[in-house]
Amino acid sequence: QVQLVESGGGLVQPGGSLRLSCAASGISFSIYARRWYRQAPGKQRELVATILNGGRTTYADSVKGRFTISRDNAGNTVYLQMNSLKPEDTAVYYCNHNGAGTDYWGQGTQVTVSS
Repeated sequence: QVQLVESGGGLVQPGGSLRLSCAASGISFSIYARRWYRQAPGKQRELVATILNGGRTTYADSVKGRFTISRDNAGNTVYLQMNSLKPEDTAVYYCNHNGAGTDYWGQGTQVTVSS
């Protein structure tokens, strides 16, 4: 059974940094893409960053230059380094893996940017 577990969220002041982690287990097939999404209260879930199997990365315009997605060599953990955080980055952040024609989701981790 595929399981994605996010960690690293919390409360941070504007301008601060956080690093989110997503640990995957139970995966026995190739993952095409690993993604981070976020959902703020009253808003739709939005795609934040993607890292493809070959290593190519893409970002939402709102986070370009501030966020970096990466993964470990084994591909079991994907990270989201978030710098220069803004109050509008406040949201629940979700890890997503796409493989074998299916999307898998973690339970989410709360990120709150506030002074």
